[in-house]
Amino acid sequence: MDQFSFLNAAHTSYFADLYDQYLKYPDSVEPSWRAFFQGFDLGLEERGDIDTTQANTSNSKSASQAPDAVLKEFQVIRLIDGYRARGHLFTKTNPVRERRKYVPTLDISNFGLSEQDLDLKFNAGNIIGIGEASLRDIITHLERIYCEAIGVEYMYVRKPEEIQWIQDKLNINDNHPEFSNDQKKHILKKLNEAVSFESFLHRKYVGQKRFSLEGNESLIPALDALIENAAEQGVEDFVMGMAHRGRLSTLTNIFGKSAKDIFSEFDGKDYEQEVFDGDVKYHLGWTACRKTDSGKEINLNIAPNPSHLETVGAVVEGITRAKQDRHHKDDFSKVLPIVVHGDAAIAGQGIVYEIVQMSQLDGYKTNGTIHIVVNNQIGFTTNYLDGRSSTYCTDVAKVTLSPVLHVNADDAEAVVHAMLFALDFRMRFKRDVFIDLLGYRKYGHNEGDEPRFTQPKLYKAISKHKNPLEIYAEKLKSQGVIDDSYVTKLEQDYKNKLEENLEDSRKEDKTEITAIMKDEWEGFNYAQEDEMMTPVDTTYDLEKLTEIAEVITELPKDKKFLRKIAKLIEARKTMYFEDNKLDWAMGELLAYGTLLKEGYDVRMTGQDVERGTFSHRHAVVKVEESEEEILLLNNLKGDQGDFYIYNSLLSEYAVVGFDYGYAMASPKTLTIWEAQFGDFSNGAQIMLDQYISAAEDKWKLQNGLVMLLPHGYEGQGAEHSSARMERYLQLCAKDNMYVADCTTPANLYHLFRRQMKTDFRKPLIVFTPKSLLRHPKVVSTKEEIANGAFQMTIDDVEADAKKVKTLVFCTGKFFYDLTAERDDNKRDDIAFVRVEQLFPLPVEEMRNAMKKYSNAKDVVWAQEEPRNMGAYSHILMHLDEAKSFRVCSRRPYGAPAAGSSVRFKKRHAKVIEDVFTRPE
Repeated sequence: MDQFSFLNAAHTSYFADLYDQYLKYPDSVEPSWRAFFQGFDLGLEERGDIDTTQANTSNSKSASQAPDAVLKEFQVIRLIDGYRARGHLFTKTNPVRERRKYVPTLDISNFGLSEQDLDLKFNAGNIIGIGEASLRDIITHLERIYCEAIGVEYMYVRKPEEIQWIQDKLNINDNHPEFSNDQKKHILKKLNEAVSFESFLHRKYVGQKRFSLEGNESLIPALDALIENAAEQGVEDFVMGMAHRGRLSTLTNIFGKSAKDIFSEFDGKDYEQEVFDGDVKYHLGWTACRKTDSGKEINLNIAPNPSHLETVGAVVEGITRAKQDRHHKDDFSKVLPIVVHGDAAIAGQGIVYEIVQMSQLDGYKTNGTIHIVVNNQIGFTTNYLDGRSSTYCTDVAKVTLSPVLHVNADDAEAVVHAMLFALDFRMRFKRDVFIDLLGYRKYGHNEGDEPRFTQPKLYKAISKHKNPLEIYAEKLKSQGVIDDSYVTKLEQDYKNKLEENLEDSRKEDKTEITAIMKDEWEGFNYAQEDEMMTPVDTTYDLEKLTEIAEVITELPKDKKFLRKIAKLIEARKTMYFEDNKLDWAMGELLAYGTLLKEGYDVRMTGQDVERGTFSHRHAVVKVEESEEEILLLNNLKGDQGDFYIYNSLLSEYAVVGFDYGYAMASPKTLTIWEAQFGDFSNGAQIMLDQYISAAEDKWKLQNGLVMLLPHGYEGQGAEHSSARMERYLQLCAKDNMYVADCTTPANLYHLFRRQMKTDFRKPLIVFTPKSLLRHPKVVSTKEEIANGAFQMTIDDVEADAKKVKTLVFCTGKFFYDLTAERDDNKRDDIAFVRVEQLFPLPVEEMRNAMKKYSNAKDVVWAQEEPRNMGAYSHILMHLDEAKSFRVCSRRPYGAPAAGSSVRFKKRHAKVIEDVFTRPE
């Protein structure tokens, strides 16, 4: 072992812990560390900095003879550690502003050193890979590594092998790039594309919003280098999410989207498709195949995004995981997620924290994401000092101990170098890494905005500042790599290409929006409302159903389970094989099992879904002693799809976003998110408004995400009663989603199967029960499950149409409350028709029911929700006859339900009484 190898572990807390151990038990410390600390003690003792009475007596004699050099060595090590931990605070990374001042500085006097020590030689140079060296050379080396165009934060990382890897990487050429002349010319070419594209748009489309990349154009050569080098390391698929700024340049210069199409979007042309609303040009997604310089075929995807910043990050992670599960189970690293953030957004939007917390969880990990912050130092008009309390916008990276590289966006080579560092870290350690690309914004938030109103001093500096292309071209000229004519030709050639594209675009009257990930969606079609209402064959052979039932009602004989679990699984066996009364959980699990046997995958996530919030599902059972997890649905006989079920972190927004992305990339997977209680889904309201309800209209995105929302009034108060049904129904339009409120296990079973058996995908919102999970009347036979179909309405099998004077339409659990009252009062003059599908509303079936019960002059819409909530307003909108219905509900309230159980029972009983009180 090298004499100073023990100095390479440089985390301050590690030193402190080890030194504490040495003071207590000197012989327990590794010999080289023991020798080091002995020297340290002796040096401090000689200076009088420690109490000699507490020093190890065996060292007392040698302490008086300790050379000053030992103490100096440790002081130099402290200086090195200071640069590693704090060097990023003193970098030259801000191209247009003076950096804030931080204390203490890295001045050598703060480490007990002086100018007299500058030319002394120190073995501490071995730690940073330069061998024995003078303090002056050590400082020069440290300044070049830690305090120039790249600042690195990593000393909080807790894994010694990661710290060592980072330090070894930084020591190579003092953390400076070493590009060949050809590589430099390629960087210049991509930089020219970025700068010229923006200036072209600025001239041709004066004042139009484009959220230009000017001030951060080095992002383009960096992304280009990332993709080229990642492909060489085995990456085959890239999934990218980014907000507005720089998106158009990225689409054209990285993804290969024709500038002609972008110009058509700028010209505001109508769309080719009639049933399509579209979106602004800087929200649209894209998929492209690209051949790298070495000839490798790679797939590039950029997800569409709304104006709600950072939302797309969760979607990107879900798309990535779906591709990994479907195509790269053995090596997740072959799919690389890249998320481009804004500095104000990454610091201010809480979803970023949720996504970061997901990154190492079994149900959500993607083997590391490269996060890039396009840092303008402003959020719209808000200065960064008003936009965050943290030092850096990237401080959320510390949650998962991810390294951060802060880079001056004016230094194109440094930006590319940092990007390659980040790629290598991700591929090696399968963890997130962050790049803070510190630049500026040439114009306002958009090109029509005046930034000098709020930042006059900054924009005075920006107006005089050279762009990154000018800076880099001058650098290459000074190195003799290029001459003036080289840059002129680059600029002219690219401009000519853009002019040709512009001319071509203006020959076309309309523009076409291309859906992303077409390959994944081959064989699927867009569907309108009439196709959504067409019956679908969801039957399944009864014998094969029984084979599935055998597997999911039998625990492994060689393992011991809790008595309650064994009893529960045995009860399922009895209900299928003896009683033929299948409860909610059995109907649900059989739906998954049949789909798995047909080759579909099933993924389910949400808070506590493995067991189920109400302890009904138990899709995962645990061995009592070892807590080994058993998923019976993954043990079906013969070929089957994969059943994935994961308890999520306590998040709605990011988890729904993730699962939406998963469903977007995997239409042959039944992807389900379940809320703990239905109203908790409002934590994901942005996903509901921007993606689930509108994505097909805006971006031609189909998506089959299923949302299970427990709903029902059972006296649990305002937050555990309503899933806010009215909000989902208000979002329904034309053909954008399904909404259902099932009341039988068989209908839920067929609903899930219908979701996968169609040749199109729509989001499915299901209001699911709580008390009905174990209700003795909420059962179905295996024949109803095997041979039945999804029923959009369910007629009243107990009613005699000739006797019925009141026809009641209702939905969900309330049906069972009403029929119980009818049974108690022995009433035969009232019929209850359940509306199981709320959207698209089965208008014709409801009208047929009114014809059947034509003797009923009293037609009622009954709901347990307050009148301003629930489905009433939705029924009014979609069924003209509903205007004459008698409405039975709670009166309008601000809160969904009362907190007092007494008050709840009183209100609930009053609604039921109203239903049975027919006006004369």
